[in-house]
Amino acid sequence: MNKIQKFNELHLTEEVLFLGNAWDVLSALALEKAGFKAIGTTSWGIANSLGYIDGELIDFEKHLQIIKGITESVKIPVSADIEAGYGDTAEEIVTNVLRTADIGVAGINLEDSLKKQQGLRDIEEHSKLLSKIRAALDANGFKDFYINARTDTYLQGVNNPLVETIERAKSYVENGASGIFVPGVTNDDEIRKITMAVDAPVNVLSLPGLTNCNKLKELGVKRFSFGNAFSDQYIAFLAENSARLIESMDTGHLYKN
Repeated sequence: MNKIQKFNELHLTEEVLFLGNAWDVLSALALEKAGFKAIGTTSWGIANSLGYIDGELIDFEKHLQIIKGITESVKIPVSADIEAGYGDTAEEIVTNVLRTADIGVAGINLEDSLKKQQGLRDIEEHSKLLSKIRAALDANGFKDFYINARTDTYLQGVNNPLVETIERAKSYVENGASGIFVPGVTNDDEIRKITMAVDAPVNVLSLPGLTNCNKLKELGVKRFSFGNAFSDQYIAFLAENSARLIESMDTGHLYKN
């Protein structure tokens, strides 16, 4: 069984796939050692580690090399967060997806947010893009490559996000998406309605008040990730301890468990 097949199977078990989000090789190795069954890269965390904010400000080649390093360092499947695809045209985005698949990842996250302006890509346009991506993947030997179609309806604050989320999710699945990612949704009833309406695994993002895999399992969620929350904690730890070193002019606390 290859990693693409294994990654697909992880979405079909009775348990929620708890995805560990890594931003470099060290974090990926730590997550694998801890027992996570799959890793998803976090574009936010990768950007922060290079001194940028999130939003496709990194050169795609540099971003891809970091994802490649993570993929080559672990034995478990890796899903790559490539934001909105790092391209201005469908052709550019399809090319970038194929380049990402070529480095050995088992899947991608691809969002419908616009990067150069506020708002979401038109539903029909994004659905056509997903269809082109799926066709290109199939034609290039990446059958069943996992496309986690992220919709930012809740993050963008659209009118009636539940209705639009379900509409977009159904269209995305019909056009080749393997699963649907809805970051920003926190209401239990709305999560349940989404999982019941969408004929594909639904992924939600950890947020304050939305943290427990067992509870999410009851709501029908199949995949749970914590995005940049882990990398943010890591960065805060570095900042706090760096300040403590210079304030105390003493390294003693570095040797305490």
